Amino acid sequence: MKNEVVTLAQGAGGKQTSQLIHEVFAKHFSNPEFTADDAAVLSLGDGKIAMSTDGFIVSPFEFKGGNIGKLSICGTVNDLACMGAKPEYLTCAFVIEEGFPIAKLEEIVTSMEETAKKVGVRIVAGDTKVAGKGQVDKIFITTTGVGRLTPGVNTSGALARPGDCVIVTGDIGRHGCTILLERENLGIEADVTSDCAPLWDAVEAVLSATHDVHVIRDATRGGVGTVLYEIAEESNVGITLDAKNIPVEGAVEGVCGMLGLDPLYLANEGTMVIVAPESEKDKILEALRKIDHTKKAAVIGTVSSDMPKKVVVTTEIGAKSMIPEPGGELLPRIC
Repeated sequence: MKNEVVTLAQGAGGKQTSQLIHEVFAKHFSNPEFTADDAAVLSLGDGKIAMSTDGFIVSPFEFKGGNIGKLSICGTVNDLACMGAKPEYLTCAFVIEEGFPIAKLEEIVTSMEETAKKVGVRIVAGDTKVAGKGQVDKIFITTTGVGRLTPGVNTSGALARPGDCVIVTGDIGRHGCTILLERENLGIEADVTSDCAPLWDAVEAVLSATHDVHVIRDATRGGVGTVLYEIAEESNVGITLDAKNIPVEGAVEGVCGMLGLDPLYLANEGTMVIVAPESEKDKILEALRKIDHTKKAAVIGTVSSDMPKKVVVTTEIGAKSMIPEPGGELLPRIC
């Protein structure tokens, strides 16, 4: 990669992002705790913690259903939750463009405060930098979180097994669709609101019903399709989806139809992918459907040993086709 430069596609969450992480960051940072999962699991004294960090550069910084502040809390809380960890503490760092309105900054910080209180996580430290006009696009936020691991829980993208079922915790593609409509002047009128939400309560409910969960992944950049390819790769399994069971809001489906987009590759900020044994399916769905954010949880597919590292979809007429591996610039600046 000596003469190459960084591209937007390498930050979009698809194949190019994975290559960049593998060829640059993993090469230099590799150690026993370095992880491909949403958070690292670390031993500390007699117990274990999860730790995660995430940068947020969404444009626009306000959108239907939230703003960059709410997003920054939800993103890190959800990454911790994916490892079965109760979020305990967060730190945050701001890079703010000169001239940014103080009133808007306070709105963003208020959203962070309210979302953190809802989860029960404390913001305990931070950093503030002000960049010159044009050196940063309005405001960027980075949050780092630490959570206490639930005893007896072990989740990872490498633990999916043939015979498992694939569950999504809600309808897909709403966040990416919301950002696209608000950022671009497409002339499309659609009632779409981001699914941005903290999901520890939903994960806690699932883990109270069963600890036999193999994978939990936050389907953010690159959407559900990208997450499924990551799981198939890490676990060396094949995944088959049933198109008629994939929950997509009507407005999102309509926008995708007009623009030639696939909701499987649009970002989510309040939807997770869960892979678990078929025997645990009913317990998990029952737990999820009792939580407001996850009432639309559904089983969308199965895991097998066939076609390892590939994701196949069975259409509504019974035909099977391989969904493309995500690549290129999917939808930048969505988180």
